[in-house]
Amino acid sequence: MQTTKTRIAAFAGVAAGTALLAVTGAAPANAETAVDRPDSFTSYYTVYATPDQVIGPDGAPAPGEPGATGGFNFMINSDLEIICYEITLNGVTPPYQSAAKTATHVHETAAGSNGPPRLAFPNPEGDGVLTSSGCLQGPFTTGLEGDDGADTGEGFSLKEIEANPGGFSADTHTSAYVPGAVRGQLASMPVGGADTGAAVVADDGAANAASPLALGILGAAALGTVVFMRSRSRLD
Repeated sequence: MQTTKTRIAAFAGVAAGTALLAVTGAAPANAETAVDRPDSFTSYYTVYATPDQVIGPDGAPAPGEPGATGGFNFMINSDLEIICYEITLNGVTPPYQSAAKTATHVHETAAGSNGPPRLAFPNPEGDGVLTSSGCLQGPFTTGLEGDDGADTGEGFSLKEIEANPGGFSADTHTSAYVPGAVRGQLASMPVGGADTGAAVVADDGAANAASPLALGILGAAALGTVVFMRSRSRLD
């Protein structure tokens, strides 16, 4: 049995002028799959999304919205098929546009290539910085039909991300940048078998850093400070 512990490790030194973001937004992609945050997680991932990582449908680079950045934090409990997300976009200009039911996704694809969306999240909303957060439980759907005629989220398991996080990307699509306004690959964060959360405390908006998930990347400005919060919950 493990008692609850929370560790906060602060990392300073984000280059001046660089913006780190987390994406959040509106209502859950699937209202019926919106759930509370579980007591524990099996893995944690973060994404730094930029316009230059966007790839067009022809497989060639298709730069997204100039100056835009995005931050996606994901906490996964693959035993329960629950993914908690906190997303923030900076410099991304709606309206959103996608053939899927929302325009903010995790795609199964390596860097520099294209792949189908496997998870769809609420589109971030707000004034200036766009945000969204929550937790979803599978079975997952994207609202987009694949080549086999099935929904591209059908049968998808979060264990597939845990097996190969670098083979997945996160992005958001807008009407002006349909291939993607920003995109980035998932990078795993060590959790040591414990529960993990994250938060980014920005000097330009402490209020935005507050989160019911205690995770996220929120505004990184000139001297932005990134704070990763690691917690351990009791396992019976």
